[in-house]
Amino acid sequence: MKICTLASGSSGNCLYVESGETKILVDAGISLRQIGLKLRKLDMELSDIDAVIVTHEHSDHTAALRNIGVPVHVARATVHLWSSKVNSLREFDTDTSFVIKDLSITPFSVPHDALDPVGFSIESGQGKKIGVVTDIGSVTALVRERLRGSNALVIEFNHDNDILLYSHYPWDLKQRIRGRLGHLSNNQASELLSDLVHSGLRHVVLAHLSQVNNRPEVAFESASSALRRTEEGTGVQISVAPRKTLGEVLAI
Repeated sequence: MKICTLASGSSGNCLYVESGETKILVDAGISLRQIGLKLRKLDMELSDIDAVIVTHEHSDHTAALRNIGVPVHVARATVHLWSSKVNSLREFDTDTSFVIKDLSITPFSVPHDALDPVGFSIESGQGKKIGVVTDIGSVTALVRERLRGSNALVIEFNHDNDILLYSHYPWDLKQRIRGRLGHLSNNQASELLSDLVHSGLRHVVLAHLSQVNNRPEVAFESASSALRRTEEGTGVQISVAPRKTLGEVLAI
């Protein structure tokens, strides 16, 4: 399997996942033009993509859905938002697995202020597993269970508590970000990462960093510290997903 972030953050999110002959996008929150340009850097076209799977309806995850031209899989609760806008619309039930070629995908509920937000557990026919949670306000037992055993993790490291506290954001927005249905702090994400470390974990991608309320080096150190506390964590590669440029291609 391979993964690569095309964009990550409040200005747009898109993750490329490849396994065998299967190529999908998790979210499409940047323009079609930008998706096309970045896919060409990976030596492919948008027409090579088999499907888009969508975490939730917010525009930084769905901006390109209207004209994307490939099958789009959304949670059943959000179908009415897209039925007149997306030509090839497919629906999934949360916590029920579905298959796209050789990928088995399990959407699971996450706490966020959207209609039916999900994370994804994506498993290949070769037994590799990727866990994705990019907009999540708090960590539940279900989230831990679904991510456990992943060979690669894409986890939201949205904000640093101290940076957020002293930022120019209005207090009500700070409260939303820090709330149970908001976004994960570095501390929360690192605690989750500590719970998920195992001998088969190879890559961790720190995603959805706030441009204002976090810094890549701060998030990286938080994740590194969490991994250093475990023997299994010493061999795990950490990557910080760039906000607008193509991320590193990671082979799992």
